[in-house]
Amino acid sequence: MRNLLNRLTGNNAGPAVREEPTVTPPLNNATEGEPTVSSSDYNSMMELFQVNPSFAGPVVTPETAMRVTAVYASVRILAGAVGTMPVHIYERTATGKRRVDHDIWWILNQEASPQFTSASMWEFLLASMLLRGDGLGWFKRNRLGEVNEIEPLPRNHTIIEKRDGRLRYNASLDIGFKGIDQDDVFHLPNVGFDGVSSPSVIGLAAKQGIGLALAAEEYSARFFSNGARPDHVITMDKTPTQDQIDRIRDNWLKRHTGTANAHLPGMLVGGAKVHQITMSSEDAQLMEARQFQVTDIARAFGLPGWMINANEKSTSWGSGLEQMGLGFIIYSLQPHLTRAVQELNRKLFRDRRYFAEFNVSALLRGDAKTRSDYYKAALGGTQNPGFMTPNEVRGKENLPPIEGGDQLYTPEGKSNADAQAAPAFPGQR
Repeated sequence: MRNLLNRLTGNNAGPAVREEPTVTPPLNNATEGEPTVSSSDYNSMMELFQVNPSFAGPVVTPETAMRVTAVYASVRILAGAVGTMPVHIYERTATGKRRVDHDIWWILNQEASPQFTSASMWEFLLASMLLRGDGLGWFKRNRLGEVNEIEPLPRNHTIIEKRDGRLRYNASLDIGFKGIDQDDVFHLPNVGFDGVSSPSVIGLAAKQGIGLALAAEEYSARFFSNGARPDHVITMDKTPTQDQIDRIRDNWLKRHTGTANAHLPGMLVGGAKVHQITMSSEDAQLMEARQFQVTDIARAFGLPGWMINANEKSTSWGSGLEQMGLGFIIYSLQPHLTRAVQELNRKLFRDRRYFAEFNVSALLRGDAKTRSDYYKAALGGTQNPGFMTPNEVRGKENLPPIEGGDQLYTPEGKSNADAQAAPAFPGQR
C-alpha cells in the first residue's frame, strides 16, 4: 500500500509521513492471520483523499480552506495580481533586448483557450499552486509544434509520475484519461518542489492555522445562532412568576428600545436590579485568537497582514503606496513570477533568442505627478541622455505613437540617428 500511495502522490503530496507502529487491534478489525493496516498507511490514505482532520478538529481541504476569509483574500490577491499583469515577448539582441510581436502574445495576454481568458488561466494556475501545490496547464500544439492554446489541468484530477527521467502527466479530461509528456505541460510548482510535484501552502505550513480559524469561526457562529448572551440582565430578590418575568421584560424593551428612548431613566420596582454583562476574558481571547489567525495565515502565503485588511498599525515595507507595492512585488510575487517565466521560456520557444517577461511596472503606476516626473527624466529632460523614446512613453499611457517619436534624445539637442527604433508591439492590456 505504501508503494501505491507514493506512486499516486509523487511521494510528496504533503508533509513527510511519520513511521508509527502497527495499530492494535487492526483498523479493519481483521482476525489473526489476516493483513492489517498500519496507522502510518492510514494517515497517508487520509492525506491522499484530503480527509485528515487538523488538530483543532475541522478537515482542511482546498475547498474548506477557501471558506476562511484570510485564505480567500490571500489567494485572490496573489492570483489576481498575476492575472492582471501583462506578459511581453522580447528578442535578445547584441545591444540588449527589444520587444517583438509574437503569436504567443495573444494566448498569454488575451485568450488562453476557448474556455479561458488569459487572466482566468493565470488566476487558475496560481490558485492551484497555492492550494494544491502545483499549477498545471496543457500546451496544445498544432502540426508544426506551435502552441495554439493553453488548457488548465485540475491538479486533483492529474497524477504525475516519473518514467526514465521524464515526467508524465496522467490527466482525467472530458475526452477521457490522457497521458501528456512534460514538454507539453506548463508546470508551476510551489516551494518544496522535488522534481515531480510540490506541497501546497495549506498542506505544508498553514493546515493547523486554517483548522484553528475554521474551529474558531464555527464556535463563534454557533454562539450567536444559539442566542448570544444579552447586554443586560434583571435580577429580583424574590422568585417571580413566569407572567411577571414576561411583563417586566416586555415593559423594559418597550420603554428603552429605539433612539427616542435612549436616555429615558429606567424604573424598576419590587427589588429588581439591572446588571450590565461585560465580555469575559475567554471571549476576548477568542477574538484575539481569530485576529492572530488572520496574520498567521497571511504569513504562510507570504503576504503582510495589511494587504488582507488585518488591523495592523504599521508596515515595515515603507510608508507610501508605491513603496508598499514594490515590497509586495519583490517579496511576494517575484518568486512565483520567476518560476512561471522560466517554465514558459524553456517550453514555449524553440529559438532561445526569444523569451517572455511579466511587466511588473503595470502594478507600480504612481499618481499623475509621479509618472510625469519619471517620464521627464526618461526622455532626457534633465539634460542627460534619454533612455526612453516619446512613443515608448505614449505607449505606457495607452496613447498612439506619433511620427518621429522613435528617436532617443541626446544632450546636444540632436536626435540619435544611430539609436535603434522602438519595435512595434501589439495592443496593451
